Amino acid sequence: MGRKPTAQFDAKAFLTKASTGRSVSVYRRKQVVFVQGDPADAVFYLEKGQIKLTVVSERGKSAVVAMLGRGDFFGEGCLAGQPVRMATASAMAEVSVVRIDKQAMIALLHERSVFSERFMAHLLARNVRFEEDLVDQLFNSSEKRLARVLLLLARFGKEGKIEPVIPKISQEVLAEMVGTTRPRISGFMSKFRKLGFIEYNGGLHIHSSLLNVLLHG
Repeated sequence: MGRKPTAQFDAKAFLTKASTGRSVSVYRRKQVVFVQGDPADAVFYLEKGQIKLTVVSERGKSAVVAMLGRGDFFGEGCLAGQPVRMATASAMAEVSVVRIDKQAMIALLHERSVFSERFMAHLLARNVRFEEDLVDQLFNSSEKRLARVLLLLARFGKEGKIEPVIPKISQEVLAEMVGTTRPRISGFMSKFRKLGFIEYNGGLHIHSSLLNVLLHG
């Protein structure tokens, strides 16, 4: 059997160790980590909570381009020469993030082979996600896209687990992510609840049965 460095390597423990170029910060719900247009001078690692990435066009139209959860990196564009942030990163609930200065991150990638493998696995997974998002937008119905977004928010399929409750998220944000209207989102959510795929009980619970919408819907 081949090695599985991502399972053996504790990125959180490694990154939160006191070291030059690294710091840990906590952000409350709706607080901004960085804004579109800010200097891109660091990479971030999300150790708790969820982050929303939003892009605003020159005409002022906004769109949610990604929802990130614990264990994800973001802001890595600076490593490819990106001078400013291309999106705004804001907290969906209280989050804890590790900030790694650009030069410190480059040094880690050169000096720590296991960490480098972990980071490359993240980049590859992110590219796969982007490809899946594109196919989703091109070929799937709004109902299927919503089901996929909810499963992703629940972290379904990551480490074989599903979160019992996802952070509070408005139907307006879901509509932005799916690419449809809020009334249609409301209708789909009502349908999912009646079918037992989701439930509201101290938060939004997502059941794995929601996969039926993707497989058979």
